[in-house]
Amino acid sequence: MIKSLLRMLSAGAVLAVSGLAVAEVALKNDHPEVYYVKTGDTLWDISSAFLHNPWQWPELWHTNQQIDNPHLIYPGDVIRLRYVDGQPQLSVERAVKIQPDSDGVVRLSPQARELPLSTAIPAIPLDSIQPFLKEALVLTHDELAQAPYLVGGDDRRVIFGQGDTVYARDTTNQWAGLLQDYGFYRVGTRYVDPATNEVLGFEALQIGSGRVAAQEGELLTLRVQRSNQDLRAQDRVLSSPERRMQAVFYPSAPPEEVDAAIIRLFDRLTSVARNDVVVINRGAREGLREGHVLDVYQRGERVRDQQRNEMIRLPHSKSGTMVLFRVFEKVSYGLIIESSKPIYMSDVVKNPSGF
Repeated sequence: MIKSLLRMLSAGAVLAVSGLAVAEVALKNDHPEVYYVKTGDTLWDISSAFLHNPWQWPELWHTNQQIDNPHLIYPGDVIRLRYVDGQPQLSVERAVKIQPDSDGVVRLSPQARELPLSTAIPAIPLDSIQPFLKEALVLTHDELAQAPYLVGGDDRRVIFGQGDTVYARDTTNQWAGLLQDYGFYRVGTRYVDPATNEVLGFEALQIGSGRVAAQEGELLTLRVQRSNQDLRAQDRVLSSPERRMQAVFYPSAPPEEVDAAIIRLFDRLTSVARNDVVVINRGAREGLREGHVLDVYQRGERVRDQQRNEMIRLPHSKSGTMVLFRVFEKVSYGLIIESSKPIYMSDVVKNPSGF
């Protein structure tokens, strides 16, 4: 079962699809022979220690059947590089356990042990993306139009917060079958494809949560349990089960050719860098999924060829690498995992180098 899982994970990174060639795995010249996994590491950190292209990790992975969950890595584990038939291979050894013998002699030996998934190292830094996993949605026009919305509250006030009672209207009868706990969402950015002008969706950020107290026809009474902004009329009310980041996915290259652009920066005026989050104008519709790795390029500047008196565009230059961690139908959220230059709105996003 585990071998099959690893083969599937590896296939996502190395199969040639639609004429795209498989990239050659290149070790760094200064790679270690042994790496000791420590708390705070990510899969990307470890892969970067060995490989020029960290997303190629599954190509070198070796399954050790003597340990539980060999496709997961934990602090204290040891990663070793060895060569099999002339090809590099990475394997993991679980941290050793102290075992005193009956004669009092202490020997160290590898041990199979059960470890919770929550202690496995993640693929990318979770702190940078956790708010977007839990609080961000992208809604279609129809979903936005049909979503229940706040209409008011007690005491004739126009803003509300934690501890207040608010009222929402549901004109499409969505309450049936939903949970009693809801999130309050504020609709913000409208995502538009810069090339086609297609509306790709509407950003909705969770600004609070509430619980149903009563229902009367289309009107629902809710108690505001938490809010990080003032709630207002027109804020949407949506069922919002908590999402948790899975630490078990492997970064991999998309199997199809990607030609995308950055359409949203967060908390930055002009540019972003490592550990910042961006939105691109491609999603599940184009075959993208969580874990896909993409390179970012600054668009080449338009300059005048004075010899021929005409404008030309200089070649794009690579400025960074991102990992997708949240994929919607037409847009995706990505974490900038590496950056060598500032990354701007409308920068080009393509398959990782060498793929």
